[in-house]
Amino acid sequence: MVMGELAQEAEVLVIGSGPGGYAAAFRAADLGLDVTLVDPAPRPGGVCLYKGCIPSKTFLFLSELIFDAARAKTMGVAFDPPRIDLAGLRRWKAEVIEKMAGGLMSLAKRRGVQLVSGRAEFDSSESVRLHDAEIRRIRFRHAVIATGSRPIPFPGAEFTAGRRVMSSTGALALADIPSSLLILGGGYVGLELGTVYAALGSRVSLVELQERLLPGVDADLVEPLQQRLKTIFADIRLKTRVNSLREDDTGVTVGLDGAGAPAEQRFDRVLVAIGRKPATQGLGLEHTAVQLDAGGFIRVDGQQRTADPRIFAVGDAVGGMMLAHKASYEGKVAAEVIAGKPSSFDVRAIPAVVYTDPQIAWCGVTEEQAQRDNIPVKVQRFPWKFSGRAATMGAAEGLTKIIADAASGRILGVGITGRDTEGLISEGVLAIEMGALAEDMAASMHPHPTLSETEGEAAERMAVSAKEANVRSGAGPTYSTLWKVEKYHPVEVFEASGVWLHFKDFEGDSGWIHKSLVDKTACVITKQNGVQLRAGPGTDQPVLVKIDKGVPFKVLKREGRWVQVEHADGDKGWLHDSLVW
Repeated sequence: MVMGELAQEAEVLVIGSGPGGYAAAFRAADLGLDVTLVDPAPRPGGVCLYKGCIPSKTFLFLSELIFDAARAKTMGVAFDPPRIDLAGLRRWKAEVIEKMAGGLMSLAKRRGVQLVSGRAEFDSSESVRLHDAEIRRIRFRHAVIATGSRPIPFPGAEFTAGRRVMSSTGALALADIPSSLLILGGGYVGLELGTVYAALGSRVSLVELQERLLPGVDADLVEPLQQRLKTIFADIRLKTRVNSLREDDTGVTVGLDGAGAPAEQRFDRVLVAIGRKPATQGLGLEHTAVQLDAGGFIRVDGQQRTADPRIFAVGDAVGGMMLAHKASYEGKVAAEVIAGKPSSFDVRAIPAVVYTDPQIAWCGVTEEQAQRDNIPVKVQRFPWKFSGRAATMGAAEGLTKIIADAASGRILGVGITGRDTEGLISEGVLAIEMGALAEDMAASMHPHPTLSETEGEAAERMAVSAKEANVRSGAGPTYSTLWKVEKYHPVEVFEASGVWLHFKDFEGDSGWIHKSLVDKTACVITKQNGVQLRAGPGTDQPVLVKIDKGVPFKVLKREGRWVQVEHADGDKGWLHDSLVW
């Protein structure tokens, strides 16, 4: 670093000290580069540490304790209603933040990263001017923009400290516990903070313009959460628009437009959680070659390069999933590319978690995305009502699902709703990144009884190995026979009781079968009448025979969208994978 009284030079200048910024700075320093990290705040951490991820999860953990105490009554243990000490809650939040901020300061010092408090503005592709800083100017060899994002205000109601119309930042300040709170927006921010305030005693209402909560997340994953929220929120109104917000000294009058909604409703406070926008204004990007898209996000390539060869960008400022861990990953990529290493943002599965009660986590391709993009998939589900561990925790409303490529069985996506999904989803991420098959996850041993079993059980697919087997109404030979299945009939097992397996078949019917009558042979079954069994893999191949619905086959091999199969009587041929389960 060449120091001057008012100006200096840096090999790498990082603008913004959130997860993307400090990850870039630390990685660049580890690679031997001279790094300066600039942020208006005096210590690194960004919105995530001070106004987002960490304070919200601190309060969400406390809300989880409150809800668990209430649940315990059904298990025979009763607690007194919680007594909320707001000053104590704020103090606990501050202590958590202080510890983490101190840790980041220590990491920066250990690596020799220079921290500069001030606001950076580009005056060229080689330098920035600093506002509110002792240093006036920094010349750089490379720069990384990691300025993050800001909450989008309701039109005409800009966020100001002390007002009753709040952003997530204002809500996390926890100035008071309003008797009534309206949440604008059914995304993860609104649902998480609504959960916190409901636990603390507020009467929480929510308005969402779309027809369901968490648009973009599979509906079957959202459903258990939506049912839970109906019990802890006072009101949830979907397909409802907010037309106006009129604030005065005692509350906010809200104008509503939706079926069954009152024209106006009064609340103590309103939380606006309708999305975030990139914090790219005021950076002086017009003095560089950096390009923005229509939404104000910085355009980058797979190595986080902007259109300006000296400047990189990461995190919320470049769009995509606005998540701290994504920003950190991008920051490391940018630093490695600057250092001359062959790095790129090549990620198959970005995990996302909604820290509500219950939690929702997902990664990779969603079922709805697969349908929208015409990706042939097979979806396997395991309801938590069949999980022993979930039963012991009073968490039977959960669901685990595996989305796999229809032809190869390779796992493309995983979704989980329930307790502690924040940890469970990592197995799904690893499976997708390593190109694992659903049968690989099923074959991996999971400890019992645990919630992690649900991932293996969701992926568990077996087939009848006997010439014929009885399907019974319960786990034992004394239970009545529901129907019979023939050899190679595929089943999805979701529960075990001793040597008996509880399964569902391709039509969704469920029953019990003895463990000795099934194995893990790969099998399929026809889903409709008139399925053509062909001599080879293609529609140009001769039709050997037409097959009725419900005929099982053993899988011999796969070739693209075609499956070579063998019937129990020895007949072989090829079936298109869209016609079988």
